[in-house]
Amino acid sequence: MPESLSRRKLLVAIGAGCFARPAFAQGVSSYPSKPVQLVVPYPAGGAVDLAARLVAEKLRGEFGQPVIVENRPGANGMVGTAAVARAEPDGHTLLMAPREVFGINPLLMPQQAIDAKRDFTYVGVVATGAYVLVVNPGLGVNSFAELVALAKTRELAYASFGKGSMAHFNIEALARRLGVKMVHVPYRGAPPAVAAVATGEVALTIATPPAALSLMLDGKVKALAVGDRRRLPQMSTVPTMAELGFADDPLVPNFFGLALPAGTPAPIVEKIGSAAARAIASPDIAAKLEASGLVPSPGSPSQMAQLVAADLDRFGRLMRELDIKASE
Repeated sequence: MPESLSRRKLLVAIGAGCFARPAFAQGVSSYPSKPVQLVVPYPAGGAVDLAARLVAEKLRGEFGQPVIVENRPGANGMVGTAAVARAEPDGHTLLMAPREVFGINPLLMPQQAIDAKRDFTYVGVVATGAYVLVVNPGLGVNSFAELVALAKTRELAYASFGKGSMAHFNIEALARRLGVKMVHVPYRGAPPAVAAVATGEVALTIATPPAALSLMLDGKVKALAVGDRRRLPQMSTVPTMAELGFADDPLVPNFFGLALPAGTPAPIVEKIGSAAARAIASPDIAAKLEASGLVPSPGSPSQMAQLVAADLDRFGRLMRELDIKASE
């Protein structure tokens, strides 16, 4: 009797498994079954918003469903980020966000209760954007070496995009590598920070290539270095940090990546990742990204997860060294 009962249970279990697998596969193959929401945690009009809309346009064609870009700004990107982290893990809610949202903001704003390692399933990096080190022409320096020499004689003031921003961490990391001290002047975002260099309020900052190029052409800033391993076509005379002797670039570039709520099924993640990679590889999308100073850089889920983990370690260490306190 016990043997017969066990055999019956085994057959029932096997039968249940056989029926469960096709149901799961069918769910994945029918994805998406409704409109997909692509959340951008910043206002419309910025570089991350542009990248999201370009990708959404291509995904819409591949998926046969609307892919709606929703801007949900607030708390330096954490309002929209938290909304995605708490969404259903069915692939119908995506996040497109820059590097700092994953690797800096969770450290600065623990009250948001976002764990970048635990709360997301990463799809991959979509694009990267190098930063350009710019100075005010009145500073009287024409090269990176001259800037370093001047910085060793007096403390120079630099503009950041705000406390804990990429500009704050990058320039402090650079100053430490050079063995100099600089005065941090935080501004409310990148545009006013770059404008402060152009007007001479501060000596230097980092800028996106389009912003730097525009001010260079107007003679309002000088570009001394590019935080990348290759020169930018639009400013080919500006050397890279690698050319200046930095094997590991202290001016880490920005990246824009796609993420899903934790627990999203792997086949759905793969389907979205493959479609996104095809989107940014298309000539028209690639050209538009590059015109905005971005480089199409498709990456895998594991690569993005490793980047985020490394950033949390890197920026967490800098926070401790610089005594940057998390927000209450």
